[in-house]
Amino acid sequence: MTALNNNVSQPEQPPLSQDFTHINRYWDNLHQVWAAKILPGELYVSTHGEMISTVLGSCISVCIRDKKKGIGGMNHFMLPQNNEFSSESWGTNPITSASRYGNWAMEYLINAILKCGGEKKNFEVKVFGGGQMMARMTDIGQKNILFVYQYLAEEKLRIEASDVGDIYARKVLYFPDTGCVKVRRIKHIKNDTIIRRETEYEQHVKVVDEAKPDASNVELF
Repeated sequence: MTALNNNVSQPEQPPLSQDFTHINRYWDNLHQVWAAKILPGELYVSTHGEMISTVLGSCISVCIRDKKKGIGGMNHFMLPQNNEFSSESWGTNPITSASRYGNWAMEYLINAILKCGGEKKNFEVKVFGGGQMMARMTDIGQKNILFVYQYLAEEKLRIEASDVGDIYARKVLYFPDTGCVKVRRIKHIKNDTIIRRETEYEQHVKVVDEAKPDASNVELF
């Protein structure tokens, strides 16, 4: 029996666009792929078969790719749009500051994919997040869900799959080259990072009507 070689060297890190030099990239041993981890207010677009990961509470991540060219990316926004109820204290980077809001995050993501050679007619869209993390909170997650469904409808972009709402945080792994998405619903949070982030929402956003779209076609892990 031939022994398996567990010491295969990892491939060279794919080239990085100047637009994403602030993004944390790392080698993921489990999936044997280069990965980019995005935080609230960030987005990442790949043309090289990378994985994109994030963790969501009330936030939304939209995954979009050109399904013919394998060019795609993911965003992570905290609030639907910048208005009089929104906080401005998110830092000085114009992209990461603005893209904490859904209207900017969606425009930046779509334009970045187009800039890399993607075509809107080939877009495949998947949506995740919007959980209600604390029962006492204004349901910001539902406001985010309502916003992104309306935005995509206005852009005439059909949602192929989603896992939104409910009470869970989620870890999302996205593979733009294949369109595969792995979602883990986190029932027990090990630290208070997400909870503290959700508490901030209460201070900056007023109550809105609820909306709860259906979810389908995602791999839970």
